[in-house]
This record gives sequence, structure tokens and C-alpha cells, in this order.
Amino acid sequence: MIPDVVTFWDGPLDALRMLCLRSQVAAGHRVTLYSFAPLGGLPDGVVNADAETVLPRSFAERLRPSGPGGSWRDWTTLQFSDFFRMRLMALNAGLWLDADVLLFKAIEIDPAKPYFAWEKKRQLGNSVLYLPPGDPVIAAFDALMRQEELTPDWLAWRHRMIFAWRKWRGGSTRLSDIRVAIFGPASLTALARRFGYARYALPRRAYYAIHAEPKRFFEPWDFSALVADPEILGFHISPKGRGKEQPIPGSFYAWATERMSMPVIPGSRPARAGRAPE
Repeated sequence: MIPDVVTFWDGPLDALRMLCLRSQVAAGHRVTLYSFAPLGGLPDGVVNADAETVLPRSFAERLRPSGPGGSWRDWTTLQFSDFFRMRLMALNAGLWLDADVLLFKAIEIDPAKPYFAWEKKRQLGNSVLYLPPGDPVIAAFDALMRQEELTPDWLAWRHRMIFAWRKWRGGSTRLSDIRVAIFGPASLTALARRFGYARYALPRRAYYAIHAEPKRFFEPWDFSALVADPEILGFHISPKGRGKEQPIPGSFYAWATERMSMPVIPGSRPARAGRAPE
């Protein structure tokens, strides 16, 4: 089954995210991008939907207080999106892809089984995520969201100790302050192990081959072996602030931008990549 793709974004989209959304459509998926304010200029095939219908913006107040004028602070968007994608799973809305996931081919899933991949050696990624209806991971997050304190019962021992120490020192009583991804990959990994789901995880190379090394996407180098690897279905870029940069000739980014400007047959493998100049 080739599922619909769902994702979330708050604020203006940069060129990199636009490129990734185009790649998801070109791969053969119907894409819905949720936001709190209408987003114009989206790629053909991407539908904009109201995020408030999935998870109210006010939920973020339980993560971190808003700044002046109600603007989100620090990593509010990232943590909100961790809960937002779980709400989409509860609604059986489709396959979640981060807006910075560049696809090379259509993703096929078994709708009765979870779908994700290893991001690191011992940690699952939630940038590519599907959970079937009634899944216990969804139920665990639903129970968490009914708590006022948002403190998971699956929290790792070291995070419990850090949290307890901060409260003892008179620091923040919000778990969201101790780690940016506390409700994301760390939670998915803990719950997948609890319910025996780690066996479903795809190899890291499936989506996270360059995840922690954005220079491999933005700077010139010989990436031909990477895009020819049949185990790689796409790339989570994780631009780390570089999403507004112009593509540099000879870079993976420049090659992908050129490729997405040409007609692509859904489900096809990418054309042969060139080498970066010496």
C-alpha cells in the first residue's frame, strides 16, 4: 500500500522544504501539510490543512510558555510536532514524513504494521513514521497527553534523575526543558522496545544516511554511491539552519534541485549522480 503523506510546519517554508515536499509528490504520494496559518506557493500536489483540527496550538503552553505576542520559543515547534504526529497516527491520517525528508521512491507500507527506521545505533527516528490504528504506542501517547505534567512512564532512568535534580535545585518543573527530543526519538525508541516493535525498524541507511552530517548534502563531494544505494529510500536532511542557503554547484543539494525540476516517474530510481569538482 502506498499511503498518503502527512506533515506539519509552522511559519514560512524555505527552499529546502519546498524541494523535499516536491520529491514526496514526485515519488507518488498525496501530501497534506498542516499549519496554523495558510501557506501559499506550495508545490503542486501538496494540500494545506488546518492544524487546529488535529491538535490545538494551545497545547504548546504545556510544553513551554509562549514568548511575547504568543510566539513559540526555543524548541516549542519540534516538541509540539512530536505530539502532532502521534495525533495524526491516532486519526489514521497516513504516513508521517518530516518536511525535510527527500524521497527517491514511493514508500510502501503494510497498514497493519508499524513503519520507521533506526536513526542511530540505539535510537529510532520519528521523521518517517507510521503506526496502525489501535497501536499501543498511540495509546501510550494518548494517556500521556491526558496528564497535566506530561511526564512519560517510559522515561529513561538518567532523564528521571536529571529531571529530579533540576526540580530539587528549584529549576524548571517541565520535563520538556531537559532535552529537546524527549518526546520524539527517545520516546519512540523506549515504547518500541516495550512493545517489541524494534524488530520492525528498517536499517539506518534507509532514511538517515546523512542525517547527522548536513555538510554531505550542502557541500560539494562525490555522492554518486549514496544515491545509487538500493537500500536508501530517501534522506532526512536535518539542515541545522542551512535550509535557506542557495545550492552550491557540485553539491547533493544542487543535484537534487535540478532533478526535481525535471519530470520524474513515480517510483523510479534517481538518475546517475555526477561527481563533485576536484
